[in-house]
Amino acid sequence: MAELAPGVEAPDFTLPRDGGGSISLSEFRGRPVVLFFYPKDDTEGCTTEAKDFTAARPAFDSAGVALIGLSPDPVKKHDKFVKKHDLGVPLASDESLETLEAYGVWKEKSMYGRTYMGVERTTVLVDAAGKIAEVWPKVKVKGHVEAVLEAAKKL
Repeated sequence: MAELAPGVEAPDFTLPRDGGGSISLSEFRGRPVVLFFYPKDDTEGCTTEAKDFTAARPAFDSAGVALIGLSPDPVKKHDKFVKKHDLGVPLASDESLETLEAYGVWKEKSMYGRTYMGVERTTVLVDAAGKIAEVWPKVKVKGHVEAVLEAAKKL
Protein backbone atom coordinates (compact mmCIF):
# COMPACT_ATOMS: atom_id res chain seq x y z
CA MET A 1 0.00 0.00 0.00
CA ALA A 2 1.35 3.41 -1.00
CA GLU A 3 0.88 6.36 1.32
CA LEU A 4 -2.17 8.37 0.32
CA ALA A 5 -0.90 11.89 -0.09
CA PRO A 6 -1.39 14.76 -2.51
CA GLY A 7 0.50 14.21 -5.74
CA VAL A 8 0.52 10.41 -5.50
CA GLU A 9 -1.12 8.43 -8.32
CA ALA A 10 -4.54 7.23 -7.14
CA PRO A 11 -4.81 3.42 -7.33
CA ASP A 12 -7.05 2.44 -10.24
CA PHE A 13 -9.88 -0.03 -9.73
CA THR A 14 -12.73 -1.70 -11.54
CA LEU A 15 -15.51 -2.83 -9.21
CA PRO A 16 -19.10 -4.03 -9.51
CA ARG A 17 -21.60 -1.30 -8.77
CA ASP A 18 -25.20 -0.81 -7.75
CA GLY A 19 -27.67 -1.30 -10.57
CA GLY A 20 -25.38 -3.76 -12.37
CA GLY A 21 -22.24 -3.32 -14.42
CA SER A 22 -18.97 -2.00 -13.09
CA ILE A 23 -17.25 1.29 -12.40
CA SER A 24 -13.57 2.18 -12.84
CA LEU A 25 -11.59 5.15 -11.65
CA SER A 26 -9.84 5.31 -15.04
CA GLU A 27 -13.14 5.93 -16.87
CA PHE A 28 -13.24 9.38 -15.21
CA ARG A 29 -9.75 10.44 -16.34
CA GLY A 30 -9.96 14.05 -17.45
CA ARG A 31 -12.24 15.13 -14.61
CA PRO A 32 -11.90 15.16 -10.83
CA VAL A 33 -13.46 12.36 -8.77
CA VAL A 34 -14.49 12.20 -5.13
CA LEU A 35 -14.14 8.72 -3.63
CA PHE A 36 -15.95 8.35 -0.33
CA PHE A 37 -15.12 5.16 1.52
CA TYR A 38 -17.71 4.16 4.11
CA PRO A 39 -18.12 1.19 6.47
CA LYS A 40 -21.60 -0.20 5.89
CA ASP A 41 -24.83 0.39 3.98
CA ASP A 42 -27.89 1.51 5.91
CA THR A 43 -26.18 2.49 9.16
CA GLU A 44 -26.79 5.95 10.58
CA GLY A 45 -23.53 7.71 9.66
CA CYS A 46 -23.19 6.00 6.29
CA THR A 47 -26.78 6.78 5.35
CA THR A 48 -26.36 10.43 6.30
CA GLU A 49 -23.12 10.67 4.32
CA ALA A 50 -24.61 9.03 1.19
CA LYS A 51 -27.72 11.24 1.40
CA ASP A 52 -25.54 14.36 1.84
CA PHE A 53 -23.46 13.49 -1.24
CA THR A 54 -26.68 12.77 -3.17
CA ALA A 55 -28.15 16.15 -2.17
CA ALA A 56 -24.93 17.91 -3.24
CA ARG A 57 -24.57 15.99 -6.49
CA PRO A 58 -25.94 18.84 -8.66
CA ALA A 59 -23.25 21.15 -7.25
CA PHE A 60 -20.53 18.53 -7.87
CA ASP A 61 -21.92 17.97 -11.40
CA SER A 62 -21.81 21.74 -12.05
CA ALA A 63 -18.16 21.73 -10.96
CA GLY A 64 -17.45 18.79 -13.30
CA VAL A 65 -16.68 16.44 -10.39
CA ALA A 66 -17.76 12.78 -10.29
CA LEU A 67 -18.79 11.01 -7.06
CA ILE A 68 -18.26 7.35 -6.15
CA GLY A 69 -19.07 5.68 -2.84
CA LEU A 70 -17.13 2.52 -1.93
CA SER A 71 -17.73 -0.10 0.75
CA PRO A 72 -17.22 -3.84 1.22
CA ASP A 73 -20.98 -4.49 1.06
CA PRO A 74 -22.23 -6.67 -1.81
CA VAL A 75 -24.04 -5.14 -4.81
CA LYS A 76 -27.42 -6.55 -3.71
CA LYS A 77 -27.09 -4.67 -0.42
CA HIS A 78 -26.08 -1.51 -2.32
CA ASP A 79 -29.18 -1.87 -4.52
CA LYS A 80 -31.47 -2.05 -1.46
CA PHE A 81 -29.65 0.89 0.16
CA VAL A 82 -30.01 3.05 -2.97
CA LYS A 83 -33.70 2.20 -3.36
CA LYS A 84 -34.57 2.67 0.32
CA HIS A 85 -32.94 6.12 0.56
CA ASP A 86 -33.34 7.28 -3.08
CA LEU A 87 -29.59 7.73 -3.43
CA GLY A 88 -28.17 9.36 -6.54
CA VAL A 89 -24.48 8.45 -6.39
CA PRO A 90 -22.87 5.28 -7.75
CA LEU A 91 -21.86 2.78 -5.06
CA ALA A 92 -19.00 0.39 -5.77
CA SER A 93 -18.74 -2.98 -4.02
CA ASP A 94 -15.30 -4.15 -2.89
CA GLU A 95 -16.02 -7.52 -1.28
CA SER A 96 -12.43 -8.64 -2.02
CA LEU A 97 -11.12 -5.63 -0.03
CA GLU A 98 -8.36 -5.08 -2.62
CA THR A 99 -9.28 -1.47 -3.38
CA LEU A 100 -10.01 -0.67 0.27
CA GLU A 101 -6.55 -2.00 1.16
CA ALA A 102 -4.89 -0.17 -1.76
CA TYR A 103 -6.28 3.09 -0.40
CA GLY A 104 -5.31 2.19 3.17
CA VAL A 105 -8.84 2.49 4.55
CA TRP A 106 -9.26 -1.16 5.66
CA LYS A 107 -7.99 -0.88 9.23
CA GLU A 108 -8.15 -2.36 12.67
CA LYS A 109 -10.92 -0.66 14.61
CA SER A 110 -12.17 -0.95 18.13
CA MET A 111 -15.59 -0.57 19.74
CA TYR A 112 -16.72 -1.51 23.23
CA GLY A 113 -13.35 -3.13 23.91
CA ARG A 114 -13.58 -5.39 20.85
CA THR A 115 -11.12 -5.03 17.97
CA TYR A 116 -12.09 -5.90 14.41
CA MET A 117 -11.23 -5.00 10.83
CA GLY A 118 -13.35 -2.47 8.99
CA VAL A 119 -13.44 0.61 6.79
CA GLU A 120 -12.18 3.85 8.30
CA ARG A 121 -14.52 6.50 6.86
CA THR A 122 -12.25 8.39 4.46
CA THR A 123 -12.73 10.67 1.46
CA VAL A 124 -10.19 11.05 -1.33
CA LEU A 125 -10.29 13.79 -3.97
CA VAL A 126 -8.60 12.69 -7.20
CA ASP A 127 -7.67 15.34 -9.77
CA ALA A 128 -8.31 15.13 -13.52
CA ALA A 129 -4.86 13.60 -14.10
CA GLY A 130 -5.53 10.74 -11.66
CA LYS A 131 -3.40 12.10 -8.82
CA ILE A 132 -4.60 12.47 -5.27
CA ALA A 133 -5.41 16.11 -4.57
CA GLU A 134 -6.64 15.81 -0.98
CA VAL A 135 -7.41 13.15 1.66
CA TRP A 136 -9.84 13.40 4.57
CA PRO A 137 -9.18 10.53 7.02
CA LYS A 138 -11.46 9.62 9.94
CA VAL A 139 -14.31 11.68 8.48
CA LYS A 140 -16.93 13.21 10.72
CA VAL A 141 -20.06 13.36 8.55
CA LYS A 142 -21.56 16.69 9.65
CA GLY A 143 -20.35 19.45 7.30
CA HIS A 144 -18.00 17.12 5.47
CA VAL A 145 -19.63 17.21 2.03
CA GLU A 146 -19.45 21.00 1.97
CA ALA A 147 -15.70 20.92 2.72
CA VAL A 148 -15.13 18.37 -0.05
CA LEU A 149 -17.15 20.44 -2.54
CA GLU A 150 -15.13 23.57 -1.75
CA ALA A 151 -11.85 21.70 -2.30
CA ALA A 152 -13.15 20.11 -5.50
CA LYS A 153 -14.19 23.48 -6.93
CA LYS A 154 -10.58 24.69 -6.59
CA LEU A 155 -9.27 22.01 -8.97
